[in-house]
Amino acid sequence: MVCVVSRTGRQFQRYNKGRRQVVGCIPYRRLKISNDGTISNGFEVLVISSQKGHALMFPKGGWELDESVEEAASRESLEEAGVIGDVERQLGKWDFLSKSRGTFYEGLMFPMLVKEELELWPEQHLRQRMWMKVDEAREACRDWWMKEALDVLVHRLSSSPSKKPMEEDTKIPLISTC
Repeated sequence: MVCVVSRTGRQFQRYNKGRRQVVGCIPYRRLKISNDGTISNGFEVLVISSQKGHALMFPKGGWELDESVEEAASRESLEEAGVIGDVERQLGKWDFLSKSRGTFYEGLMFPMLVKEELELWPEQHLRQRMWMKVDEAREACRDWWMKEALDVLVHRLSSSPSKKPMEEDTKIPLISTC
């Protein structure tokens, strides 16, 4: 059994020109694979509730000094949504105003092809998670910049329906949970 605890505090987080850097993932799963190994065009995304439960979003949080951006994205997905998977090529970077703090942040988003959904995870008592169709998730998601990241992911996955999302040699390895 592995025990993982969420990181807290901001003393070790990254900033760029005074803007806190946050990193997130859009966890997704393919709906089906045909007998010939071709992946269908359909997929679902995993959304989570905010800590106060008033909004839906994708997992995201501060990028720490001791980790790569991909490791931060993977960690946030594990801590907040309880999923492990392959972090893929960055979807983009957005500058946005934090609703709670009134300051600008820099947000970087990545897709994550989910390989495992954990029964126990660090923030399971703070958040709910739910799989949704893309159009439902886009409607439900609170943040405009996450909706734009979702649009980029949809375009990327829709433009190559018969291929896997990333070639084997470009996958980013999972972080260790120990």
